[in-house]
Amino acid sequence: MIGPLISSESLLARLDDPGIVVLEVSFYEPDKTAYFTSHIPGARYVYWKDLLWHELNREIPTSEVMAERLGSLGVGDDTMLVLVGDPVQFATYAYWVLAMTGFEAQSTVLDGGRVTWANQGKSMTTDLPVIEPRSVAPGPVDASCRIGRDDVLAGLDNPSRVLIDLRSGEEYSGERVAPLSAPFDHGAERRGHIPGARNLPIERLLKDDRTFKAPDELWAEFAMVGMADGQEVVTSCRLGHRASLGWFVLTRLLGWDQVRVYDGSWTEWGSIVGFPVER
Repeated sequence: MIGPLISSESLLARLDDPGIVVLEVSFYEPDKTAYFTSHIPGARYVYWKDLLWHELNREIPTSEVMAERLGSLGVGDDTMLVLVGDPVQFATYAYWVLAMTGFEAQSTVLDGGRVTWANQGKSMTTDLPVIEPRSVAPGPVDASCRIGRDDVLAGLDNPSRVLIDLRSGEEYSGERVAPLSAPFDHGAERRGHIPGARNLPIERLLKDDRTFKAPDELWAEFAMVGMADGQEVVTSCRLGHRASLGWFVLTRLLGWDQVRVYDGSWTEWGSIVGFPVER
């Protein structure tokens, strides 16, 4: 077992291991991704929606469909799958979906993702790997780490629940709908945040090189937004990716049990007729 997080140094030492599949999970579609310019040797590319969403519905795939998709990427029952985010939160989103569909035990996230690996000057290539499809058995389904809009709405006044919004300050305050890095400002019909949500931009959980901060620093960041012992945590953002990074930090790096991701997040909430908004 490698664990939920692997460093770039550890991955570099294992690149020749036939039991490891490196998968770059990209925000960018094939015509825009940096993968085809250069990537970690042996890494396969996948556009995040193609792997992690139902083909048509705004829904995660079944465990059986996920098994088919992973198998087509060369993942078998004995494979350790290293998720490389471009950017890093797309790896944590993949990890979150894989946890729900039964493949967490064979998955790990590369600390810092593609950007950190490249900035560290580690080996990159333009060679595309030869992928031999394999068979991988569907895993046990457990969606207990996911929460829907109605449950979020019903718990707005619940003092034992804290809602943490991991978007940028501009998105949270209502200055923008999308982060400044987005090509244009879009994603919901209204601006603002879910009533009572506390703002914790994901940048506060990451070092300058985009790797995760040390556990004591991470605890301090969550304490600053008022998270207290015994509370259930709900994470949100614009579309679920940054929310999954918050879930990953709390549950897999810090061991906090009661955390759920509202994956509809602001894209959904900010467009629902009749749902409350704060600015």
